[in-house]
Amino acid sequence: MNIDKDAIRELAELLNETALTEIEVADGNRKIRVARAAPTVTNVPIFPIGDPGAPMPASMTLAHPVPAANHPGAVMSPMVGTAYLSPEPSKPAFVSKGSRVNVGDTLVIIEAMKVMNPIKAEKAGIVTQILIEDARPVEFGDILMIIE
Repeated sequence: MNIDKDAIRELAELLNETALTEIEVADGNRKIRVARAAPTVTNVPIFPIGDPGAPMPASMTLAHPVPAANHPGAVMSPMVGTAYLSPEPSKPAFVSKGSRVNVGDTLVIIEAMKVMNPIKAEKAGIVTQILIEDARPVEFGDILMIIE
């Protein structure tokens, strides 16, 4: 197999410049895919300094644990980009917590490389959690919302 090292280097540089986690190009029946592990972010709760024996206030406990990616209703980001909850800043959100959605309904838009990509519901149900903020970056595989 003839490996095009220059093409691989160029794709690796493109990953660094764009903060993407993977990129794939095809030319005929040849494909080159370059990927890197996404940075892992660990959320550590911060507790106020006080009496260590005092019970934790109810406001400090998690009402809803963050769902795992294998949750059957998890809607995951298929790409890296900026997530928008509404079609325009002055328009209402596509969905909100408690909204009923049908297969094919637009849930969110992810802008990637100046292209607006609608993310559509793959199952019908009720939106129980929205785990992203409007106009914030998302990574490939991030859980956007939960539909049950």
